[in-house]
Amino acid sequence: MSEWKAFTVEIADNVAQVTLIGPGKGNAMGPDFWRELPEVFAELDADPQVRAVVITGSGKHFSFGLDLAATAGTLAPVLVEDAKAAPRTEFLKEVRRMQASVTALAECTKPVIAAVSGWCIGGGLDLIAAADIRLASADAKFSLREAKVAIVADIGSLQRLPGIIGEGNLRELAFTAKDIDAARAERMGLVNEVFADQEAVLAAAHAMAREIAGNPPLVVQGIKDVLEQRTSPAIADGLRYVSTWNAAFLPSKDLPEAIAAVFEKRAPQFKGE
Repeated sequence: MSEWKAFTVEIADNVAQVTLIGPGKGNAMGPDFWRELPEVFAELDADPQVRAVVITGSGKHFSFGLDLAATAGTLAPVLVEDAKAAPRTEFLKEVRRMQASVTALAECTKPVIAAVSGWCIGGGLDLIAAADIRLASADAKFSLREAKVAIVADIGSLQRLPGIIGEGNLRELAFTAKDIDAARAERMGLVNEVFADQEAVLAAAHAMAREIAGNPPLVVQGIKDVLEQRTSPAIADGLRYVSTWNAAFLPSKDLPEAIAAVFEKRAPQFKGE
């Protein structure tokens, strides 16, 4: 395997463990993450020794989501008042590139199990929504946080979560941007099972991955291909729509206010302008 800046990859017993390592605090998703994620999963997909994948976070948390400081340059051109077609087009391309990074995980022919501990926020939720199975430790917390920072979530949660947690639960999480604990996540079907702590959930994820790896690999991959066919066209259409919507309507006075409030650790004052 290659060496990565945002991940480590270990392979044993036909199971690969992909670990988010930052470099941002709480494994926040910066430029290295978005560039490397599809490369990591392309290598795993091509490796015949890998039959299942476990993805997890280093340290106490899965991921704090998008690294706002590191990716501010992506938003800056469209925050200019009366931004024209050129910066909006570049923003559209960047969003679609980030979408494709997460979709690379969903399209991996090997089943992917997410083992979540601590915070899983925003982009972290996008990432685990693209996994096949999600497990959590009792201290895990989840948040579809984008509304609080004046962003329409555009990397996959709004497209993939309806089939996982249902429309009502998704709309509650998206409209409120509230935090939920592992117990609530299990009740709504976001995670299959909750375990005592980080060590236990990672052990359970590996046990499940080894169980999957013990089955005929081409059959397992065929099952995933058939299951993905039911949903992937609608997800692809939804991703294109939201990227286009955000390129047109995301710029607002509320967006820089939300970002400033995050860094200044204060409540934002939204005006709907």
